[in-house]
Amino acid sequence: MTEPTVPAEPEQTDAIAHSELPDDHIESRAARERTDGLLKAMLVVGAGLDLEQTLRSIVHAAIELVGARYGALGVRGHDDQLTQFVYEGIDELTRARIGPLPTGRGLLGSIVTESQPLRMTTLSSHPSSVGFPPHHPPMNTFLGVPVRVRETVFGNLYLTEKFGGGPFSEEDQAVVEVLASAAGVAIENARLFEESTSRQLWLEATREIGEALLSGVAVEDVLRLIAWQTRQLTGADRTFIAEPVDALSPDSDLVVTVADGNSPEEVVGHVIPAIGSTIGRSFLTRTSIRGEHLEFDVNRGSHMQYGPALVSPLQTPDSVSGVLVALRERNAEPFSEQQLALLTTFADQAAVALQMAYAARRLRELDVLKDRDRIARDLHDSVIQRIFAAGLSLQVTAQQSPSETTKARLAATIDDLQEVVQDVRNAIFHLQGSTLSESTLRARLHDAVDEMSADSSVRITIRVNGPLSVIDQTMADHAVAVIREGVSNTVRHARARTVKVALSISDDIRIDITDDGIGIADSVASSGLDNLRSRATECGGSLTVHKMPSGGTSLVWAVPLP
Repeated sequence: MTEPTVPAEPEQTDAIAHSELPDDHIESRAARERTDGLLKAMLVVGAGLDLEQTLRSIVHAAIELVGARYGALGVRGHDDQLTQFVYEGIDELTRARIGPLPTGRGLLGSIVTESQPLRMTTLSSHPSSVGFPPHHPPMNTFLGVPVRVRETVFGNLYLTEKFGGGPFSEEDQAVVEVLASAAGVAIENARLFEESTSRQLWLEATREIGEALLSGVAVEDVLRLIAWQTRQLTGADRTFIAEPVDALSPDSDLVVTVADGNSPEEVVGHVIPAIGSTIGRSFLTRTSIRGEHLEFDVNRGSHMQYGPALVSPLQTPDSVSGVLVALRERNAEPFSEQQLALLTTFADQAAVALQMAYAARRLRELDVLKDRDRIARDLHDSVIQRIFAAGLSLQVTAQQSPSETTKARLAATIDDLQEVVQDVRNAIFHLQGSTLSESTLRARLHDAVDEMSADSSVRITIRVNGPLSVIDQTMADHAVAVIREGVSNTVRHARARTVKVALSISDDIRIDITDDGIGIADSVASSGLDNLRSRATECGGSLTVHKMPSGGTSLVWAVPLP
């Protein structure tokens, strides 16, 4: 009997089959397997719409196709720097020890600039190579291929350390180039989906702001909502809104009024100069800005350090009410151009909604003022006149009464009516006097400065710090007169190029007027400032005028709050 045939193991069967096949058949089979692998990889890469996951799928598919140990995809920014770096093959512990991710220096930067495939046996032999940072795993063989989206280089696919120690082949490069073409389509689809989703979220945020304002939510609370939504939608670590210190000054410094994120109280109240700061430049030029850092560090003193920034003015066609700012921590991923565009649109729409809310509030205030005027007229024309008539009638009755006791009682009643009339007059005075609003006083201050400098080339800036609402009509008249006289003397006699006027309200009312001129002659100062000194003395305050060591004159008028 013959021995029964024992089936060969699968590995043995493949080995036998390969040994019996000609070399060209083996190569043909390997090519088919690679083609099948490429098709599967292309299907996997194009299956998702999440951009981050799509990038990771591309890297993983490339590694599998050519047998590489390490792979990465660097996303190219507008300045040829790498704004994103997705990698595979390096564990998180090693990644943490290496330090910051590549930004496009050295060899990677050269590939980004040239945008051509590059295949090398030894990485260090390239002229642009700058070596690896400490703790980086050794890498020699290298294959780099650009990934294009609609003829624009989106980034580059990097593969290193082919298994087996050999170099990457021309076939490896061809396969990765085909994968990169499919990856470009997948990336475009994922980006379009991401942009559509993001745009929808921003539109919903805008609608929520409008609904909040229409429902009567306080403007301050809506500003907080804007800051919160901006942080959520941009992935920022801190957001804030800065508004002009003096709303009527076109180049006013700004102050942070609302913040959201890490320790918002650290920045609220910080003053940002209009000149020499990214935020000020956005405010003055009415343009949105994306940068790696702020020119003026508004977070100075904060326990956190910030880097990438988005800055957009809150503007309408005829005004700028503030600046919306989004920040990420230092060394974080930069913001994208798309995020800047969406933030700009959001800020514009929020500014329009806020302007409508402010206008509605002013209309309500005007209605209140009209009601006060009407009440004051009614009190004067009707109530007081009727009280007078009643008083006259009582006087006639008293004269005709034979009883001294009755006369005394009527006289006392008449006196009471006189006091009532005086109380009503006081009420009328307060109703009419309350029409002095902050905006009215600001306008008077600016009008005074404009009037005194109308025929000169002197550049004058006004800064107001503190609540103007605590200043009554009498003190407002003093403040306007002091600023008018002080600016007039400087313009006429000091030969100054710039004048700074500051009105500060805290425990007292303080007016500082400084210039860079030659000073005011003693004879002029004596005659021109006596009136200001008298006003200060009348209010229990003081006036000081002195020449500054750096040149120019400083005038300080300070009085206690009434």
